[in-house]
Amino acid sequence: MHEPGAIVIIGGGHAGAQLCAGLVAAGLGPRVQLVCEEAQLPYQRPPLSKSFLKTPDEIVQPHRAEAWYADAGVTVHRADQAVAIDRGQRRVRLQSGRELAYDRLVLATGTRARHLPHLGEGLANVAVLRSADDARRLRDALFAASQVTVLGGGFIGLEIAATARALGKQVTVLESAPRLLARSVSPEIAAHVLQTHRDSGIELELGVAVGGFEIEAGRVLALTVQGERRAVELLVLGIGAMPEHALASAAGLACENGIVVDDAMRSSDPNILAVGDCTSFPEPTSGRRLRLESVQNATDQARAAVQTLTGQVQPYRALPWFWSEQGGLRLQMAGLMPADGTRHRRAGATPASFSILHYLGPRLVCVESVNAPMDHLAARKLLEAGRDVAPALACDPSVPLKQHL
Repeated sequence: MHEPGAIVIIGGGHAGAQLCAGLVAAGLGPRVQLVCEEAQLPYQRPPLSKSFLKTPDEIVQPHRAEAWYADAGVTVHRADQAVAIDRGQRRVRLQSGRELAYDRLVLATGTRARHLPHLGEGLANVAVLRSADDARRLRDALFAASQVTVLGGGFIGLEIAATARALGKQVTVLESAPRLLARSVSPEIAAHVLQTHRDSGIELELGVAVGGFEIEAGRVLALTVQGERRAVELLVLGIGAMPEHALASAAGLACENGIVVDDAMRSSDPNILAVGDCTSFPEPTSGRRLRLESVQNATDQARAAVQTLTGQVQPYRALPWFWSEQGGLRLQMAGLMPADGTRHRRAGATPASFSILHYLGPRLVCVESVNAPMDHLAARKLLEAGRDVAPALACDPSVPLKQHL
């Protein structure tokens, strides 16, 4: 097994934390330095849009305790972000002026929330959600507000909207596309999500144009929707995220909707790897480049990077899967939804429980499940095993999907 020298990881998100764990398990902990922009250790991020916002005294949950890093020999640099990479000298410069030498460097820089440029940043009643600090500010604002306007009908926007509604707030979601989750789920799932949220009391407006913003004394007082003035108390931007690759670009690494990596997580510089939400990687079957934002992708790419760093290179072939909790809705997806193909509905135990099976010809390629966790677990196993199940058999609700394994 090849054992690299000093390994520097830039990024304290899920991918960085999992990479640390994998390197420690491989006996390389004392060679690892983890650089975190935030002041706290890597923490669990999925709860930030759900339980964390609803519970005033809930704290962020670290992936591992501080003692774990110390015992493993991992050096953690907190609240000291990386500002430059010198590829020739193999050194990383931190904001504090400290320089870290590396044999191998791994970028796990994640994403940043997309802002509206004409809104600017720092407005008192405008919130985004990417970090724990964002979540704390949003939680305080939610408890103080009676009305919440969410721009964006994607996963984060809908999760926050459902959480705000559960807190008894009046909630309006404004989405410019003609349907919710247009790039992420099938029309059937989107329609069910729309009706469920409307039934809960959330007002959702689709295909709307949001125009000018009325700003006074550091606050947004109103916005214009389809030419009509709408007063705003709290405005949440859930309009997507951008890959954080400024550091990589400045260092001359290839970037295109993320840091370009091969199937072993190597960037255009073989001494620099990248993992997680910031990467643009080749999809195994088609070779087209993808960028995924999910805990699964971060975890599995971190594992692939550990194999590369230890000289046991294996092509990245992990099955993508994802979940989203929105109030009483639990959406789970396994595989990548094809642009064409056929869709088949599999009924669940209740009208609020079902799955959509996607086929390309005879091949099952993706399964979306609503409040059907057993279907999701079975679907992942079927897709990982490459098992094809005829739609007529797979959609028989009297036979559990796991019976086809």
